[in-house]
Amino acid sequence: MKKQKVTIHDIARELNTTASTVSRALQDHPRISKSMKDAVLELAQKLNYQPNSIASSLRKGRGNTIGIIIPHINRYFFSSVIRGIEDVAYGAGYNVLICQSYDSYDREKAIVETLINGKVDGLVVSLASGTEDLKHFHLVQSKGLPLIFFDRVPVNMEVNKVEIDDFAGAFKAVEHLISQGCNRIAYFSGPRHVSIYHNRYEGYKAAILKNNLSFDESLIFEGAITRDAGEKAALEISKMKPLPDGIFSSGDFSAMGAVLKLKELGIKIPQQIAVVGFANEPYGDMIEPGLSSVDQHSIEMGHSVAKLFLEEIANPQLVIIPKRIILNPELLIRNSSKRN
Repeated sequence: MKKQKVTIHDIARELNTTASTVSRALQDHPRISKSMKDAVLELAQKLNYQPNSIASSLRKGRGNTIGIIIPHINRYFFSSVIRGIEDVAYGAGYNVLICQSYDSYDREKAIVETLINGKVDGLVVSLASGTEDLKHFHLVQSKGLPLIFFDRVPVNMEVNKVEIDDFAGAFKAVEHLISQGCNRIAYFSGPRHVSIYHNRYEGYKAAILKNNLSFDESLIFEGAITRDAGEKAALEISKMKPLPDGIFSSGDFSAMGAVLKLKELGIKIPQQIAVVGFANEPYGDMIEPGLSSVDQHSIEMGHSVAKLFLEEIANPQLVIIPKRIILNPELLIRNSSKRN
C-alpha cells in the first residue's frame, strides 16, 4: 500500500495546534514562539515532511513555475527538450508544468489563458499546427511574462526563439540521398504554414534544384507526418512509374510507416528506395533497416530555452531584445539510405 505523504495538517494534529501555526513555524514567522518552532521542526524531520514548494510559492503570488505548451508529449523530441529545460530550470529553483495542445489552436489558446491566470512565471511554447492567429501570445507579452518559442516558432513575432536549422537539415538529407544515386526523390511534408515544415520543404527543393534534378510536385505528399499517412503515401509511391528511388520525410513517424509498408510490398530498402526521416526518434535504430534521420539536438535546445527564460526573469525591468538561437542539425546515416 502506498504511503500517504505527510502534510502540515498531520503535524498540527500531533502537536494539538492549527495548520496555519505549523505553516508559520516552518517559515520562521516572528510571531511563533521558539518552543513551537522547535517542536514543529523536530516532528517534521521525524515524519520526513516534504513541503509543497509549488503550492507555497503560488500562495505568495509567484509560482517559480514555467508553463510549457507542446503539441504532443509522446514524441521523443518534445520529451527530450523538456528534459533539457528541466536540467537547467530545476537547478535555478523552477518547476515545470507541461500541457499538450494536441495541435489544436482552440486548446492551445485555452491553455495559455489558464496558465497566465494561474501565476506561472513565464511560458515556453512549441506552436500547434492549427495556430495562425497569435493574439493569445500577444496577451502574454502585454502582461510582461517571459515568452520563449522553440521548434515550431511564429515567423512574424518579435520574441525569443530557439530553433534547429530545418532548411539545412533537409538539404543535408536530400543531398545524402543524391550521393547514394537517388535522382527521383519523394517528399513527405507537414503543413507548410508551420515554420519547421516550410523550412524543410525549402531545403528539399533547394537540394533538388542545386543538383540539377527535376522538381516534380507529384512527388510531394502533403500532411504526411503520421505513421498511417506514411504507409498510405508509400502505397501510392509503389504504383508510380517510374518508381521513385528515394524518400525524404519531414518526420520519422511517416518515414517508419513508409519503411514498413514498402517492406510489406516486397520493395527493397535501400536498394530500390532509400529513406531518410527527420527527428531521430529512438526506434530509428531498432527497426530493420535502421532509419537514417536528422538529429535535432533536442536536449541542447532545452538548455538554450531555459537559459533564455532565466535571462528574462532575472531582468524584469529591462527591455529585452529578442534572441533567435539556431542550432545546427546532424544527419545520422543508417542502413535505410546507405547504398554505397
